[in-house]
Amino acid sequence: MRTEAIDPPGIAWQRVSSRYVTVRLAEWALGNLVAVLLLSAPLVFVLLGWWSWPPLWLAVTVPAAMLVLALWRLVLIPRQVRAIGYAERDEDLLVRGGIFFQRTMAVPYGRMQYVDIAVGPVERALGLCTLKLHTASPGTHARIPGLPAAEGARLREELTARGEARLAGL
Repeated sequence: MRTEAIDPPGIAWQRVSSRYVTVRLAEWALGNLVAVLLLSAPLVFVLLGWWSWPPLWLAVTVPAAMLVLALWRLVLIPRQVRAIGYAERDEDLLVRGGIFFQRTMAVPYGRMQYVDIAVGPVERALGLCTLKLHTASPGTHARIPGLPAAEGARLREELTARGEARLAGL
């Protein structure tokens, strides 16, 4: 379902690379492996007879619930990546994301203080980067993950040039 507040009419959204799904899957696997192992420790201790509490049913239920939650998050990752987008307009940059809780942020070029590019090890291996926009407002949390490296560099230069042009008029 589309709403004009989140998805203004006439906007051609640029999507991030589909390879970003791999980055998110690597993060998912590492985080959930640690969580499931930690939550399974009481089950192992109960089965070995080292602990008498918690009851076996509780020791099984907690890691099982975490595993179900992890699998649900796994199913959502490709859809979350498809929901990320950005659009360059004349006066601002629109950044959108989210499935259930959708968000569209408009960052005026004249308010940008600097544009930052970050690259993690998995992103670097896949030729991707994350572009971060910094403004004077601490509430502005605009970032565009999963950009191809060349597009990230182009966008950084373009946004910097537009930001400087808007500040020159002040």
